[in-house]
Amino acid sequence: MNRKIFFVFTLLLLVSCGEYQKVLNRGTIEEQYKMAVKMYEAKKYSRALRLFEKVTPAYRNKPQMERIQYMVANSNFNEENFSIAGYYFNRFSQNYPKSSKREDADFLSALSYYNAAPVYSKDPTDTNKALESFQSFIDKYPNSLRLDEANKYYNELRFKLETKAFEIAKGYYMTAETDSRNYRAAITAFDNLISDYLGTRYKEEALYLRFRSSRDLAMKSKIKSKPRRIKNAIKSYEKFKRNFAESKFDKELNELYDELIKEQQRIEQLIVNSKS
Repeated sequence: MNRKIFFVFTLLLLVSCGEYQKVLNRGTIEEQYKMAVKMYEAKKYSRALRLFEKVTPAYRNKPQMERIQYMVANSNFNEENFSIAGYYFNRFSQNYPKSSKREDADFLSALSYYNAAPVYSKDPTDTNKALESFQSFIDKYPNSLRLDEANKYYNELRFKLETKAFEIAKGYYMTAETDSRNYRAAITAFDNLISDYLGTRYKEEALYLRFRSSRDLAMKSKIKSKPRRIKNAIKSYEKFKRNFAESKFDKELNELYDELIKEQQRIEQLIVNSKS
């Protein structure tokens, strides 16, 4: 009995495949459109896409085009062609602003770019697109049932960019031993991180490493540059203390600060001696 069922199933599959190929290669536009919808509803998205590609030119500016565009976008989403899906959902929303599926398309456009977004260390193009798309969705649909979900994805994406900014700044500091110009680059990068991502969860470590960058730059500078750079490092220390009166970095931070003050006193004495 099982062998008979398997045989019937295989036969039906072959007939179905043969019918699909026949319509794909020699069917009329209307037959191809009907087969594309049939494949789409059967969740055979790659097959549906091949047919939609063929019929799209013929249905441009016709009523069916709204449905076709949505199915093309959703087929790409289900085939995990996420960057392409994001583009097509966004295009659908722009082309059919009064569509009942517009909210759904706007959300899925953002979600497509979210799924396409790589790890934080890679090119952030899709991450930025997803962030902008979710922000647009949140602004456009404040009463949406998907608002909490959109905010969750938005916060995840923002943290991804936050992490990238922190790692770049940290990378400058870690390589400054071999290239002292990177101390200044690290200081700027940490300042940008704290400014661009208010309330960042990296703030404590960022301010600590910013102080270390400023302090190390001062200690390794030539004598004529030291007074100004030491003052800047002291300001960096004071900023850390204003934000974190108690910190896991306190012991090391205070030791480095004490060394900085001693160096400041030494330089001041050298200046006095040079004038006498």
